[in-house]
Amino acid sequence: MLHESIDESFIQLDVEVEDFEEAIRKAFEPLVEKATVTQGYVESVVQIYQKTGPYIVITKNIALPHAPVAEGAKKLGLGFVRLKQPVISGHETNDPVKFLFPLSAKESNEHVELLSKLAELLSQPAFITFLEKVSTKEEFLNYFREH
Repeated sequence: MLHESIDESFIQLDVEVEDFEEAIRKAFEPLVEKATVTQGYVESVVQIYQKTGPYIVITKNIALPHAPVAEGAKKLGLGFVRLKQPVISGHETNDPVKFLFPLSAKESNEHVELLSKLAELLSQPAFITFLEKVSTKEEFLNYFREH
């Protein structure tokens, strides 16, 4: 399920950004290019973050940028971004953010299984170590195929 949702182009390693909002926008660039989400969806994620704070920072160093389906989600998709330098999101306990998993789901319940599998991986210290060290997109995809 996870590996089927991640296109190779959705994986970005050692991305340089100035701040958390830029990290969100960069994370979604390949999803916009592949028509998985609209640019309006991306702007909605940023606007929700501006209004409600870093609700998308789900655990230490990890953000899951997403918005409601109606905001422009076109297909199920999950990306991965490892930032070259972590950024501050404003989350009291989980900053700084180093990893982002931008998410899109065209049906509101479609992403539940995907999130369950991702949460399972994120609870494993070995996976977090892998995220720190992965050096190629192919290596990242292979890890998801195997797990």
